[in-house]
Amino acid sequence: MNKIVIAVDGYSSSGKSTMARELAHKIGYVYVDSGAMYRAVTLYALRHGLASAESGVYVEGLIRALPLIHISFSVEADGSQHTMLNGEDVEREIRGMEVSGLVSPVAVIPEVRHALVAMQQAYGHDKGIVMDGRDIGTTVFPDAEMKVFVEASPEVRAERRVLELRAKGADVDYDSVIANIRERDRIDTTRAESPLRMAEDAVLLNNDNMTREEQMEWMLNLYKERIADNGCVK
Repeated sequence: MNKIVIAVDGYSSSGKSTMARELAHKIGYVYVDSGAMYRAVTLYALRHGLASAESGVYVEGLIRALPLIHISFSVEADGSQHTMLNGEDVEREIRGMEVSGLVSPVAVIPEVRHALVAMQQAYGHDKGIVMDGRDIGTTVFPDAEMKVFVEASPEVRAERRVLELRAKGADVDYDSVIANIRERDRIDTTRAESPLRMAEDAVLLNNDNMTREEQMEWMLNLYKERIADNGCVK
């Protein structure tokens, strides 16, 4: 069976990871959350004194530490995917506000991006993969057969993020979350190395007013179109 590469890019907290994960599950593809990889590197930096909210990121030290950082994914019995940092399940820790506040400054470091892009491209060597992030369709897989760019207003994204974090027991407020989202948008779209932008051949999905079910139907319909376009067997 011929398979394709599916690249899902978009703004932070736009719901792209949830859609990409569900799509991969429905069509039997491998799912890779590239954002979780940058969060894992950020968590490593925080734990080893290479980053802090007060002093920012110690870039040179983090670059030297990159060979010591190993990231993988484990699939749990319920089908959920957890991020592993040097063999430790860090899925819960990487989703907290401390990591969120520093992940964009870590992600702009060229050496970090080069190291993680190489890992991501290796994951997609045999196709049959859905990967989401900021530069998947532009840098990681520029030849991906299906590219989607997801956007939603900062206000909608902040509301979703607050609900998600509170459901996990985190004590967060709307103002701090939307401030974090706007700052991440600024950094992601203005960084020199692989800035967030919509690939010329990507399809835009604004999900401000879409339910989760409507988004998945949209994704599946586009997938069927791309499979047909590429002469692949579903």
